[in-house]
Amino acid sequence: MRVVFMGSPAFSVPVLNALVDAGHEVVAVYSQPPRPAGRGKKERPGPVNARALELALPVFTPVSLKSDEAFDMFRSHNADVAVVVAYGLLLPQVILDAPKHGCLNIHASLLPRWRGAAPIHRAIMAGDQKTGVCIMQMEAGLDTGPVLLQREVAIESEETTGQLHDRLSELGAVAIVEALDRLDQLEPVVQPAEGVTYAAKINKSEARVDWSRAAHEVDRLIRGLSPFPGAWCMVGEERVKLLGCRVVHGQGDPGQVLGGFTIACGDGAVEITRAQRAGKRAMDSVEILQGLDLGKSIS
Repeated sequence: MRVVFMGSPAFSVPVLNALVDAGHEVVAVYSQPPRPAGRGKKERPGPVNARALELALPVFTPVSLKSDEAFDMFRSHNADVAVVVAYGLLLPQVILDAPKHGCLNIHASLLPRWRGAAPIHRAIMAGDQKTGVCIMQMEAGLDTGPVLLQREVAIESEETTGQLHDRLSELGAVAIVEALDRLDQLEPVVQPAEGVTYAAKINKSEARVDWSRAAHEVDRLIRGLSPFPGAWCMVGEERVKLLGCRVVHGQGDPGQVLGGFTIACGDGAVEITRAQRAGKRAMDSVEILQGLDLGKSIS
């Protein structure tokens, strides 16, 4: 098929690779414009942009798709289908209607649960036991389109958003190739009205750990916000980012250090398995405790 690919972050890169490897003709790649990065604040292409250049694919980085010029350019690709995954711009109806088979979105949840911006974070933070990817026919609403294909996975007990992100990215790459191969046979399934939830964008104000909460809630918060933006706490006067943990047996006052990097919560305790001090690399708990004195409690 003649495919327009639309994606921006690292999550989207395995999908682009899979489309190329499957023999589809990627006639254009749309990605977010390069942004200033690094100490010199020089403009740097995002992960999809960079990979497309490596593959010698034509790259387009419009700031909007709402102009007549942007639509004319999009239509000129004469695409059979557009594959969209974490692109970052709203697609006007004229864009959605332009390809022969419309625009297919790879969404990292089991729709209609977790429509919106942060489905992986929210699934872990809510304590979901499973998640997956959906190949959805896009329409004007926020992740409301009919589902063509769905693949489900269990969420592991100590899995972080970063780890689940990578698994779902690879799963989405396999699923979209399968969907394109079977496009004429797949029946669109309208999403049910029941079970709709929204995965609101993560706000950094959510990230400070409240040790008075139950251990399972603290555990979900830490894993759900790892690696970005990262749940955090104060060890004395130092802010420490918490990146991995597990629920363990233990009881004490909220924030009390029970030994090693095991911290009492409002009910139960969590053991921190990975953390990061300001200005330093992330470390396993054994290594970080060689230079960090937790004292009797943290906050």
